[in-house]
Amino acid sequence: MFDGTILKPVPMTKASALFSALLILAACSSQKEYELSGTITGLPDTTVYLQQRIDKVYVSVDSSRTHDGRFEFRGTVTIPDVYYISLAGNGGKSMFFLENSDITLNVHVDSLYNPRVTGSAVHDEYLAFEVGIDAIYDKMNALWDEYSKARMAGDTAIASELRKQMETVNGKVEETQMAFLDENPASYIAPYVVQSLHYGKEADEVEALLAKLDPSLQSSSLVGTLTRRVEVLKTVAVGKEAPDFTQNDQDGNPVHLSSLRGSYLLIDFWAAWCGPCRRENPNVVAAYKNYHDKGFNVLGVSLDDSREDWLNAIKNDGLVWTQVSDLKGWSNQAAALYAISSIPSNLLLDPEGKIIAKNLRGEALWKELAKLLTP
Repeated sequence: MFDGTILKPVPMTKASALFSALLILAACSSQKEYELSGTITGLPDTTVYLQQRIDKVYVSVDSSRTHDGRFEFRGTVTIPDVYYISLAGNGGKSMFFLENSDITLNVHVDSLYNPRVTGSAVHDEYLAFEVGIDAIYDKMNALWDEYSKARMAGDTAIASELRKQMETVNGKVEETQMAFLDENPASYIAPYVVQSLHYGKEADEVEALLAKLDPSLQSSSLVGTLTRRVEVLKTVAVGKEAPDFTQNDQDGNPVHLSSLRGSYLLIDFWAAWCGPCRRENPNVVAAYKNYHDKGFNVLGVSLDDSREDWLNAIKNDGLVWTQVSDLKGWSNQAAALYAISSIPSNLLLDPEGKIIAKNLRGEALWKELAKLLTP
């Protein structure tokens, strides 16, 4: 799915990158602890949590009670790193870079995703980098709107051309991120850039990205999370036997992955709330109808947390194959076992349960099934 715009930011020269790094180092070394304070407006006094995200789980490292909307945290960090501010009873979060300096974070409860952060040189660097990325996504959004209108109007020629333009623009996101890593391997936001790049990549690709980082960044929480992700990815690489798991179907009956051996099996990770998943579902339905009698099966694994939404999507999309879920959303245990970080995602298993392909969507799924199941 293409849903953003891109303008390539002015690249840092090596000299300016070094100067920026020296400024950040000077700021970090001049103070041995952080003083994080700020205001959260738009709600009564509440408990504020300072958190990090470790292996997809938000871990609270401190908490504070607001007084007239104001909060305060004090402590130390080993190196500047990504942290979050969250509120009791509210699912939203404010992401920012925390370092040992005086930092102010002000935000309204209705826009926690967009805090105003001052006093962090590293966060300033992050914002400057994001300006370029956001510009690319703005361009992508404009193209997507034109593409959608062309499809609605049945103008396949224009839609096809716009899709090509979106693919070109979308590639500029990764191009810009890779350029930043190559020019700024010791930047404290470099691990964040690697995290943004790693989605959909295999173990060797993520390892190559991590290898670009300066050794001084090894204590970053993001580096730790990605390093552990590499180890999980290695267990579900093409050629490996698919790890077994058990989850309940729509009727509450346990389904073992291993019980579905004997056919070529597509493990399809999706969710009712996932637009790209729902757009891909008709393609999987058609492939299932065409190849099921020839030895093709599907197991849907939903990352929903609403049973009602899950069941409605199964019915509305005509998903007649076995569906399972533990209704834990992104904390789905099967998704964790298979290192799923984005959806739609899928794996194709051979009749013996070995992984033979990954992320086959659209025409790619049909080509692979034709190769395997056409006499």
